[in-house]
Amino acid sequence: MRQNVNVKPGPLARRAGWRLPQPRVTPQLAHTMVPPNNPDDQDRLFHELERRAFDELPADEEPEPLDVLSVLRPDTVEPGLQDLTLGGYIERHQRVPAFEGIDAQPYTVDVDAEPAAEGGGYVAFLIFVRWAATGAGIMDHTESRDVARGATEAEAKAAALELSLYEVKAELDRAIERRRQALEDE
Repeated sequence: MRQNVNVKPGPLARRAGWRLPQPRVTPQLAHTMVPPNNPDDQDRLFHELERRAFDELPADEEPEPLDVLSVLRPDTVEPGLQDLTLGGYIERHQRVPAFEGIDAQPYTVDVDAEPAAEGGGYVAFLIFVRWAATGAGIMDHTESRDVARGATEAEAKAAALELSLYEVKAELDRAIERRRQALEDE
């Protein structure tokens, strides 16, 4: 079976007497080299190629399921995942993390502690500073509820620094929602 191809050598090749060989199509490859015009044939070809690709996949073992809670606990955090906690992020990047709140505004976070009102010791909370969209200045701030306790101020802050960044983001969104609710109630 011969396929007609209108390929002509350029002027330099013609002067040199070169001729391009005409491609030959073997009967086994004829149905895969020329796309079929019939939609039924196209579907058949697609399914055949998909089946071949699936059959050629190497057999893999089942991947071990990811235990999200163990990854987020500071005592089990692998060195490469250290910056998943607030304290780990600050230690690794030498700056506090930034978040986008549910109000689409930029925020950074810091930890503070104060004497506990009940039971003695100290409680830690997060302070979220809202920045101008350009980052040129501080516009406002909001605070989380108490997120950690400790016998001393340092212990309370250290416990708050063990929060995952996901927990910090959730606290930010709750603080924004509380502020929004308080403004509506006024």
